[in-house]
Amino acid sequence: MSRADLTVLSGPTAVGKGTVTAALAKQHPEVFVSVSATTRAPRPGEVDGVHYLFVSDAAFDEMVAAGRMLEWAVVHGTHRYGTPRAPVVAATESGRPALLEIDLQGARQVRPSWPEARFVFLAPPSWEELQRRLVGRGTETAAQRERRLKTAQAEMDAVAEFDAVVVNVNVEQAVADLVTLIGL
Repeated sequence: MSRADLTVLSGPTAVGKGTVTAALAKQHPEVFVSVSATTRAPRPGEVDGVHYLFVSDAAFDEMVAAGRMLEWAVVHGTHRYGTPRAPVVAATESGRPALLEIDLQGARQVRPSWPEARFVFLAPPSWEELQRRLVGRGTETAAQRERRLKTAQAEMDAVAEFDAVVVNVNVEQAVADLVTLIGL
């Protein structure tokens, strides 16, 4: 295995990146799924170290300053998210395929440092469906939803920056398409 065995999965907010990634991980436990660090508070049901590494602003600053982040960004204008570098490098060097589930800003940062990675855009079947999914989550206020939809519009415009597109009509098909792209 080589560093080419890194897949970067990105797409607009509420497209189902987390759901597709969780289903892929369940079907293919051999795939290392990176856990992102974030400065935001946990949502109901989220577990530190499982869903995210929930860290303080100071701890995040320290990780960035020490070069311990593969990528990081301010997302939706509020909180920082990033990928700790060491676990991804360790997984790929040990022969495990790795998957990063990250936003567009993060994907753009990974490309220069890991150009041989596979960049996959997870797209919604339609803009209307993306809006429905975001509202259906019930995790954001109306103002937060509007901010996320504005971000999603810009993210959708970046699809040409990716090596492949998977349309998330349903989770099973999206996972099957991703498995094919990864070569599992």
